[in-house]
Amino acid sequence: MTSTSRRLIVLALLMLTLAATRLHHFAAIPDASWAVFFVAGFHLRAWSRWAFPLLMALAVLVDAWVINAMGLDFWQHYCVSLGYWMLLPAYFTLWAGGMLLGQGYAGAGWPLLPRAAVLLVASVAVCHLFAQGGFYWTSTNVAGPTLAGWWKNYTDWLGPYLATTALYVAVAAALQVALEQVGKLAQARRQAHR
Repeated sequence: MTSTSRRLIVLALLMLTLAATRLHHFAAIPDASWAVFFVAGFHLRAWSRWAFPLLMALAVLVDAWVINAMGLDFWQHYCVSLGYWMLLPAYFTLWAGGMLLGQGYAGAGWPLLPRAAVLLVASVAVCHLFAQGGFYWTSTNVAGPTLAGWWKNYTDWLGPYLATTALYVAVAAALQVALEQVGKLAQARRQAHR
């Protein structure tokens, strides 16, 4: 399988994951969007110029579809304000974290885990700063925003967003390790039959 084929498969799976979980943003299935952008940065860094905008457009289209299905105008929804545009730098922060993790990647291993953890936590913290801050400071739904109120809101929601993102990234990492191991076994078998 070529690297282009692999990337296309990864992109398709990430798009399906984003759409399926974002459609149910307020349901029992947690939204995987943040993890999708982190994993996409890792796998699709060579396609950043068009893959990031594509995933961003998909996220906005899903939001618009869900909000319209509720019978609301997009800009009238509680979660949408001028700060909605802050999702661009927020999600790109996750993408950049994944790109940094992927630089020089030579295969899964325990030594990579601390670097992955630091990059994931840092990119989620900065993503949340943009996303939550954009909403908090621009939404008319926040009455009398204050620095203390913003900080409380930021810290109250950082943990849940980090936990959800880390869970999905851990699943993606486990799949990565499994596929790498299957590839190594297949290569060993081919060499043994020569």
